[in-house]
Amino acid sequence: MTQIPTVSVVMAVYNAERYLAQAIDSILRQTFTNFEFVILNDGSTDGSLRILEQHAQQDDRIRLISRENQGIPRTRNDLLRVSQGEFIAVMDSDDVALPDRLSLQVNFLRQHPEVVCVGGAHDLIDHKGRLLTRLQLPTQDAEIQQAAIVGHAPICNPCALIRRESLVQIGGYDERLGQAEDLDVWLKLGEIGKLANLTEPVLQYRVHSRSVSEQDQLYQRQKAREACERAWQRRGIAGTFEATEPWRSTGTRTSQHYFYMKYGWWAFGSQQRSTALIYALKAIGVLPWNRDGWNLLGCALLKPLPPPAFDRPIIPLQP
Repeated sequence: MTQIPTVSVVMAVYNAERYLAQAIDSILRQTFTNFEFVILNDGSTDGSLRILEQHAQQDDRIRLISRENQGIPRTRNDLLRVSQGEFIAVMDSDDVALPDRLSLQVNFLRQHPEVVCVGGAHDLIDHKGRLLTRLQLPTQDAEIQQAAIVGHAPICNPCALIRRESLVQIGGYDERLGQAEDLDVWLKLGEIGKLANLTEPVLQYRVHSRSVSEQDQLYQRQKAREACERAWQRRGIAGTFEATEPWRSTGTRTSQHYFYMKYGWWAFGSQQRSTALIYALKAIGVLPWNRDGWNLLGCALLKPLPPPAFDRPIIPLQP
């Protein structure tokens, strides 16, 4: 590329071959085209590098770097250092960006110079791409900041578009904070500018058992508390950490049942009857004596679906 791009889409990859091609293609098909796609293969041992090399040969917007494994925070900082764009778009290797994501977010930051980072609503999908629900996050700075300071994630990391100069100003990602480096970034960015979320969905966020969020959530909670404690100290306030409940299954039968039920009711509320049936059966499979799973199964089979919850159609995934 001979000109500095408006956006640098940055993606860390580690053993992500199952979903990787779909994630890459969703960026390459954006309606906004003035971007570079910087991908760092962080020592993958599966077929990820082969997939990355194939895509890099086909599209010169891709800049591919490969090295030994050094972990997510270090990789994010390395991506920041080599990126050139005015804006940094974070992308994960198992998610799917919706076609207008970059266009919507770039336009928003152009129109709101006081905002240093914008996220957006996103659809939750499961490991097979089945829709669960759409999450609408707070859109106003005060609400976002209040959620972050008590430990919640008010901006979905792979939905974020950040002003590069602002991310550099706060020192990038704190590599001491493990899997909570994104919360630390929201807290620090909120101290130098405003944060926002779009009401429009910008991403399909994949929930699956091999994700970092599911495998390391207890460690993430510990590091999230540490990020909040540092923010309380910087701001001179006495804070309270509220984000103590697990947001993914911890592996016990009771936890699995709870999240199968949650996903099933989400799917039913999203008019996804077949997906609701699947999760009802999963819930019954782990706790067959619990009547809640049978109740979900009966509703998924017989009850009329609720009115549409979304104001625009869901974009189907590629098979």
